Amino acid sequence: MRALLASSIGVACAAALTVPLALSSGATAAPTDSAPASQLAGSTQSLPLSPLTGSDRARAAVPEGVRAYGLPEREVKPFSLVGIVWNDPASEFHGQAEVRTRDAETGDWSEWEEVQTHSDDQPDLDSPDRRPAEARGGSAPLWVGRSVGIQVRALPNRKPADGPGDFLPDGLRIDLIDPGDLPDYAGMAQAAAAASAVNGDYADMGAKEISPEDHSDREDDREDEDEDEDEGSTGSNGPNSRPYVGPRPRIVTRAGWGADERLRTGGFIYTKTVKAAFVHHSATGNTYSCSQVPAILRGIYRFHVRSLKWRDFGYNFVVDKCGNIYEGRAGGVARPVMGAHTLGFNSNTMGVAVLGTYSKSNPSAAAVRGVSQLTAWKLGLFGANPRGRTTLVSAGSNKYKRGARVTLNVISGHRDGFVTSCPGAELYRKLPSARWSASQLQGR
Repeated sequence: MRALLASSIGVACAAALTVPLALSSGATAAPTDSAPASQLAGSTQSLPLSPLTGSDRARAAVPEGVRAYGLPEREVKPFSLVGIVWNDPASEFHGQAEVRTRDAETGDWSEWEEVQTHSDDQPDLDSPDRRPAEARGGSAPLWVGRSVGIQVRALPNRKPADGPGDFLPDGLRIDLIDPGDLPDYAGMAQAAAAASAVNGDYADMGAKEISPEDHSDREDDREDEDEDEDEGSTGSNGPNSRPYVGPRPRIVTRAGWGADERLRTGGFIYTKTVKAAFVHHSATGNTYSCSQVPAILRGIYRFHVRSLKWRDFGYNFVVDKCGNIYEGRAGGVARPVMGAHTLGFNSNTMGVAVLGTYSKSNPSAAAVRGVSQLTAWKLGLFGANPRGRTTLVSAGSNKYKRGARVTLNVISGHRDGFVTSCPGAELYRKLPSARWSASQLQGR
């Protein structure tokens, strides 16, 4: 595998990544958990949700007999992204959450917008990505644009007459995220140079390697590669084989979208290979412009790390509706970095989120093309056929028990590994086309 990684990195270095001219490729700041919040990019306002009564309940238009939580109309500091957070990451939100926001420029209040309350894009339960004492459950974040007012209502699916309990998780609050401006790249480059003497070979990525073997004895680290089904091809490791690697697409690095490397936990977690790609939708809404994407990613990054207490951005890659591809989790775009995207199947896989909500809306052709281009290249580095199938071992989810050996498409939707609507019905039905295109790009 070390030889394979060396080869992969060699391929990776053949093409430059997209970064601002002010910061050279690979020059990122050394991360630290001790950086004061005031020095980090952006900010978070966290407001508790309380039972709605009287006039607050009426203004939120809560149906009679429904026990609801929420937040009355409130003026707040500017923010652009919201997410619901609760105490226990193992608890599910059996209900609906909606927000109204007040536009910072016009002063107008929006209509009610739904916040997707699924909590299945997350680290595996025994992953070092999860900090047990601090981990939180949470919704998908919703991009609302620059706003200065908020109102929230959270309604359970059941009424009190149906049985005891509120049917909503404990500790509900709304986190309002200001993604901040692009960081000071000159200062980040200086920090990276200072870290070089400490971190040695890994200084160009900001920290030393953390091997997953140091943290987990899961069976999926001992899988037999010969269980993969390559559907008509011998694969890159078979007799008389040749490498099937698609052209490397243009990738906007973390520096390109302004990730403040001081925000995340230091170090990286690598698995042995990349056997499959899970496709998601971010459920952040479709009203964004592609020029806003760097700010949206900074907002999601802050929500994942500061609100949900993950070590880093959850997805390995993000594709926007213009087809632009972005590096998500740090650790090297050509390397098998463990992400936090598909509970139960984060090992030996990659997570690709298409930015937007595709339950009813069609993804753009450019977005689907971006998924094909990315998977053709990245899966090809590890000998995976985009039209093939592979066997993974579940780390435990609501669909497959821990230790279950599951055969899935090499390019799968999130719902294939977890009981969820993600990546949305309209994006999910585009996956056969993405598999075919990725295979063609690999020259199969």
